[in-house]
Parts: sequence; structure tokens; C-alpha cells
Amino acid sequence: MLLNILHDFLRFFELTAFSEVTWQMVVMWGVCAVLFYLGIHKNFEPLLLVPIAFGALLANLPTEGIITTAVSHGNIQTGFLTLHTQIVDGVVRIDHIGGGLYDFISQGIKLEIFPPLIFLGVGALTDFGPLIANPRTLLLGAAAQLGVLVTFLGANLLDFTSRQSASIGIIGGADGPTAIFLSSKLAPELLGAIAVAAYTYMALVPLIQPPIMRALTTSHERKIRMRSLRQVSRLEKLVFALIVTVITILLVPAASPLIGMLMLGNFLRECGVTERLLKASQNEIINVITIFLGTSVGITMGGENFLRSQTLLIIALGIIAFGFGTAGGILAAKIINLVNRGNPINPLIGSAGVSAVPMAARVSQVEGQKADPSNFLLMHAMGPNVAGVIGTAVIAGYYLATLSK
Repeated sequence: MLLNILHDFLRFFELTAFSEVTWQMVVMWGVCAVLFYLGIHKNFEPLLLVPIAFGALLANLPTEGIITTAVSHGNIQTGFLTLHTQIVDGVVRIDHIGGGLYDFISQGIKLEIFPPLIFLGVGALTDFGPLIANPRTLLLGAAAQLGVLVTFLGANLLDFTSRQSASIGIIGGADGPTAIFLSSKLAPELLGAIAVAAYTYMALVPLIQPPIMRALTTSHERKIRMRSLRQVSRLEKLVFALIVTVITILLVPAASPLIGMLMLGNFLRECGVTERLLKASQNEIINVITIFLGTSVGITMGGENFLRSQTLLIIALGIIAFGFGTAGGILAAKIINLVNRGNPINPLIGSAGVSAVPMAARVSQVEGQKADPSNFLLMHAMGPNVAGVIGTAVIAGYYLATLSK
């Protein structure tokens, strides 16, 4: 009787997946726990970190029907999907497409669908008025791309390829969708590490930026009060969206998916006659895509690929990129103040040139009020914040145009 029970237990154990658990999976469970902690307990970008962490957990369990890791004999693999074929009258025909749940969902990244749709939502949620009212802040957004350039050069020196270096450098733009958009094309093998670094540092903006902001500014500079922004008309905002769309796409056609969707979302916001479409862009579309994008990124974080020295190096380069991006915007503001003393810019808003919208702008506001509680910098900081989004997308398009061939 006891032997029969033991035999049945062993047979049941053979049907389970416990024997397939590896040490890499166990370590990644700890990584997932850290991401859950940051997202849930610390409330650092929970809408992004929680889906990524859960996707990573699925990637580090011996699942079935989630993602395909092997190719059946005689089938042709395209990415994760498998084409089952048959020969009819000497012609190869596709019988059906096989794959797990995330073999299909992840095509939203591989086919460059998810990041542009996120940009649609960002455009619908963002007011471009502060940038239009104070065009000088466009320079701050451009200067904040210093982190992208410095990290590109540094990664090249560390024997990453130019395509990999560009994908790592874009972390300095603090724009997760753009980082995913670029790395999925240029360095898909690094997608998981790059996406986690980009989104983690976006989430840690309130911790990373303030020390840099205080180190590069004086007490007097942090107390600078900027002139009130003028009221920007609806017509100006509509014309701005159209002009930016035309000019940036003509200059950098490869940036069309990101810039086009960003400006479409903003045009829906400002035109005043597409309320239903605007609400869908601001809510249902961006929320659904965020779930799929985050979990699809997490699925790429299998322990056997993620737990490498290269991953740690990417994360280290990411913090360098973020730091230089923050410093670039601040220093640009200080240079502008040397030229135009009559209408100074509070250098704190330069840190918002990294495109972590709107968190980086809020950090500028918080730091400004620490120096002067009655100083309000939020709307001023939204100018470089929006400029940073546009700048990072343009740089990503440039890298795609020059390195994807």
C-alpha cells in the first residue's frame, strides 16, 4: 500500500515542472521581487514596473503555452512564431501559425506597434503650450540628450557594437517606449536589459536627479523666479503639432512612427472636436498597450539571458546616461543665463529635459520649492520635458536611419 502511494506520488511529481526549475530562475525570482517592491511599496512607476516584473516572473517559470522556446522538426521559425507548412502541388503553403500566448502578443514590439501607440497616449495627455510659450526651453531638451551621446561613445569603447551602443545610449533620454522601439530594431538581444534599465531609472527620477541638480546649481539659481508664461491659443497648438510633424519627418523619416503618433495624440487633444477619440487615447488604448508592452518586455528577461555581466554593464551605463542627460539640461540653462541676463531661466527646469513626462517636471517643481516655497516651476519645466520627448524620438530615428542598414 505504501509503495503504491509512493509510486503515485512520484508519477505526479514527474507531471509537475519542479524538476525544470534552474538556479537562474530562482535568482530572477529575487529580481522580480525587487521590481514588485519598487512598483508596489515605493510606488515607482507602478504602471510600468508591475507588468514588467510579472512578465519576468512568467519568463522564469517552466510554463506551457506562454512562449515557444523550441522549433518543431520541419517547421520554419520567424521570431518566436512557428509557421507550419505543407507542400501542395509543389508549392509551400502555410498551414497554420503556431506559438504561445506571448509569441503573438510580443509581435507588438517586434512589429513596432506598441511604442508608437504609447506615444499616441503621451501626446493626448500632454500640453505643448509651455514649450510654445517659451521656445528657449527647446534648447534645454536638446542639451539633455548629452547623456545619449556620452553613453553611445562609452559603450563603443567597452566593445559594444555601434547598434548596441545606440540602443544603450538612448536610455539617457529617459523614454522607455523609445528605448524599446530602438533596441527591438538594432539590438533585440539586449531588449530586456535596456528596457528594465530605462524604466527603472524613469521610476527613480525623484532619487537620481535631485543630488545632481543641487550639485550643479547655487542657492541663488534655485530661487530664480521665471516670468509667467503667456496664454497659448488653440490655433497655435494645432499649427505647432502640424509643423513639428512635417519638419521632423522630412529631416528624419525613420522617426515617423513615434513623432507621427505623438503629434496625432496631441492634435486630438487640441482640436476640440474628437472628445471620444481623445478619451480613448488617454485611457483605454494607452492602458491596454501598457499592460502588453510591460509584460512583453518582462518575457524577454529569462534568467539564462539576463544574468550576464553584460546586463550589469548596461545597467551601469544607463545610470551614466541618465546623469549626463540631467546635467546637460541644467548646464544649458546656465549658459543661456550668461547670454540673456534680463530674462533668466531657473536651471532646475533643465533637468526636465530628460523625457520622463511628467515626473521630471515635478522633480524640478519640488526642488524649486525647497529653495523657495512660493516659487512654481512645474509649467515652466513642462517645456523642456516635452522638448526632450521630441528630441529623443528624433535621435532614435537618426540611429535607425544610419545604423539599421
